[in-house]
Amino acid sequence: MEKSTFYASRLLEQMTPAAKARFSTEAGWAEDAGLRKETLSRLKKQRSCDLETVGALAKSAGYTLALVPEDRVAGKHVPEKFTRSYEEGLLDLSASGNVDPTTWLAHGPAFFMGGLAVMLGSARGFERERYLRLAETLHPGVSTPEVFNMWMDKSPVRPSRFLPMARMHKNVA
Repeated sequence: MEKSTFYASRLLEQMTPAAKARFSTEAGWAEDAGLRKETLSRLKKQRSCDLETVGALAKSAGYTLALVPEDRVAGKHVPEKFTRSYEEGLLDLSASGNVDPTTWLAHGPAFFMGGLAVMLGSARGFERERYLRLAETLHPGVSTPEVFNMWMDKSPVRPSRFLPMARMHKNVA
């Protein structure tokens, strides 16, 4: 099978805390993924590995591998266009209570969506811990005051307008 060009160690590093929460040992994680413990140890030092192996480890750790358009995660920090229909989609997402990172990344760049999650997490009527965990998953550090202030400066979303509408959508949903 052809090897990928991503850094396997970075993905494993990201998945390890979740795997540790599910399994008491790395051997348990490897076994659940259908691998030998030695294979998992070796992967942590390698630059790449096959997608099937990463997929098995991800599934075992509670992750889903997803393809996300590059403009949604890299280079662009906020959406290029912020239309009423796009805003309506964000309101629907906010009201849904869904905190799946893959779903959120499908709606916009990681920095932008992470900041939106921080904003919701700080608002009355939204589950603080869930949204702040989501925010940090989407863009580590976005919940710090310095980074969130940068988000506020760059974001087309204005809390004074968005939050009342999000609450209204939530009550209607």
